[in-house]
This record gives sequence, C-alpha cells and structure tokens, in this order.
Amino acid sequence: QVQLVESGGGLVQAGGSLRLACAPSGNIFSVATMAWYRQAPGKQRELVATITRDGSTNYADSVKGRFTISRDNTKRTVYLQMNRLKPEDTAVYYCNAGVIATPVGVEYDSWGQGTQVTVSS
Repeated sequence: QVQLVESGGGLVQAGGSLRLACAPSGNIFSVATMAWYRQAPGKQRELVATITRDGSTNYADSVKGRFTISRDNTKRTVYLQMNRLKPEDTAVYYCNAGVIATPVGVEYDSWGQGTQVTVSS
C-alpha cells in the first residue's frame, strides 16, 4: 500500500506560522477525502481539519480562523497552513487520506509517519 509522506514541521515561536505538506510516496489513481490529525504527548489523536475532493473543509474549533487546509488534486497533495500558532498546538501532526491505487481498486485508509510541530512560548 502507498504511504503518505509529511513535510514542513519544526520549531516556531508562539504567534508564528508553519506550512505542512503531505503527498503519497508512490503513484496512485486518486485520493478522496484528506485530513490532518495531531497527537500531543499524553493525549489522544485528534482531528484538526478535513478537505473533500471538491474542496469542502471542516475544522476543529480549536484551530478555526488560524489554520487553513487546502489541496492540489493534480499533485495529490494536501497542505495545512498554520498561523498564529500557540504552545498548545505542539504535537505530532499526521496526514490521512482515502487512497485509490488503481482505476479498479478500492479505497483504503492511508497514514503518514507524522511530523513534529513545536511551538515555544
């Protein structure tokens, strides 16, 4: 199965910005809904934002107005623009997508390995 690969994490001061990107590691036919999750130390993984193939978005209340999810369907890539970052945004961020590998394949759930985002106060 094709894995997802995230990039763009790092260390930033509170109030700063980061942009995450995620793309499949190999060739695939298409991608359905794409999403970003995050998991802070000692906490459960939580949904941050989702975007459908036609661009409809949904956000967790904690990031509304600060984060923007977008996608490039030609590149099979999803982005997460994070502005006005807060220390409580510190977590490992995971990309998730419904992947269809071939024209006759079935959709399966794919995850990335995660990228660390650390926001210092």
